Amino acid sequence: MKAAVIGIGSNSVRCLLAETGAEGFDCLWRDREGTRLFAGLDERGNLSRESMDKTVTAVARMASEVRYQGAEKLGIFATSAARDAANGAEFIRAVSKAAETELQILSGREEAELSFLGASAATKADRCGVIDIGGGSTEIAIGTRKGIEVSFSCQMGAVRLYQKLRLDRKEDMLPVQRAAGEILAEHLDECKGIEIPETWVGTGGTFTTLAAIVRQVPWTDRTNMHGTEISRWEIQEIGEKLADMSLEERKQLPGLQPGRADIVVHGVCILLGVMDQMKIPKIVVSEWGNLDGYVRKYYA
Repeated sequence: MKAAVIGIGSNSVRCLLAETGAEGFDCLWRDREGTRLFAGLDERGNLSRESMDKTVTAVARMASEVRYQGAEKLGIFATSAARDAANGAEFIRAVSKAAETELQILSGREEAELSFLGASAATKADRCGVIDIGGGSTEIAIGTRKGIEVSFSCQMGAVRLYQKLRLDRKEDMLPVQRAAGEILAEHLDECKGIEIPETWVGTGGTFTTLAAIVRQVPWTDRTNMHGTEISRWEIQEIGEKLADMSLEERKQLPGLQPGRADIVVHGVCILLGVMDQMKIPKIVVSEWGNLDGYVRKYYA
């Protein structure tokens, strides 16, 4: 059976079409469009008309495409920006109409669990942790192939911290890292009594950007990013190099998606803050995430 899922994140809309069966699923088609939905939240917590329209247009296009390719089922969910929006009901109606499918708003815990189900398949380790850095929030989950032990969502994402904390040079990174660490610390009580795993997997644009820079390949060459192992010191070194570049200089780097150039260092700082708090020395990059987790949970 062909099944598809569209995920509306705070920074982009993504789509996965898969062939599902008794033994799992195979990816047939992926798509992504940057929409910066979270950036459209105003001071009253309402999504702007422009950000909603851009997102709805992307959803309509992707829904039409997967149906054209033979999808028998289509699921659609939204994450942090939609959770936060005061006018979320209006957004839900618009997206559901465009997709001809009811939009599901994930809780932070549900989002973390789907990220784990998708990204953890990138490692052969029986037990691991998963970090999913998005535009509005960061999800963390720990578990095994048999089930998830703990999962939670933190109100820190690359776009969210970009809007709150100025970062013009490498000396500005530490305050952002500390802010991320302090936000994470509020949730670490949930991990009390749980052994922190040795293996950690990262999913999201921050991680694929780091992998592309380490591998020195274009950011579009995803087959060379998946499974890349990156140490904490490499992440720090890349972050400092990017922080000291101008926006235009960053956009010229082949490993960096131009639409992510402004927020990328904030994403790196979030990762460093998490790694320091949880004593994580290295991380494995996954191209799989909550879309794959959704297909695995509901269709495969």
